[in-house]
Amino acid sequence: MDWHETIFELIDMRSFSNLWFWIALAVVWSTASHWVLGVPYDMVARARRYGGQASDDLDDLVRINTNRLLFIGNVSGLWLLGLTCFILTGLALLGFVYRVEFAQAVFLLGFPMSIVGALNLSTARLIQSEEAQGELLWKRLSRHRTYVQAIGMVAIFVTALWGMYQNMSVGPFGS
Repeated sequence: MDWHETIFELIDMRSFSNLWFWIALAVVWSTASHWVLGVPYDMVARARRYGGQASDDLDDLVRINTNRLLFIGNVSGLWLLGLTCFILTGLALLGFVYRVEFAQAVFLLGFPMSIVGALNLSTARLIQSEEAQGELLWKRLSRHRTYVQAIGMVAIFVTALWGMYQNMSVGPFGS
């Protein structure tokens, strides 16, 4: 047996049995639920608690980020949508038709995040059309965060189920 076979046997390089994949999954969803439309959620809590300058700062930062998101969506939204669909379709085919475990793992990270991206765009449009500030803005951002957390919980659950299935079918218990 070669030394590199020993190392690869010692350090499992498959995605769903690799600790780094699960750490990355946790970091992705933790970050997605903390940064609401590019604004850290603690700013929303601080604006709600203290008002005044903290609320004005939140209004300004949300206005800047929503304008930025909507500009990108208006200018290159169709191209980004096409590229995202192409990449996700390629990952789904590689992962679930051709059984490439790495593509499955990336798809299970990327697909729910694309839903969060669409939700970001929808919430940004809603905030801009309502010209939301103060209490209405806090409510919109809190609801958006709740939706992102719900998507994250479902995504983590599905990924964990699929990962356990993969580990059991490929590992010593599989055929």
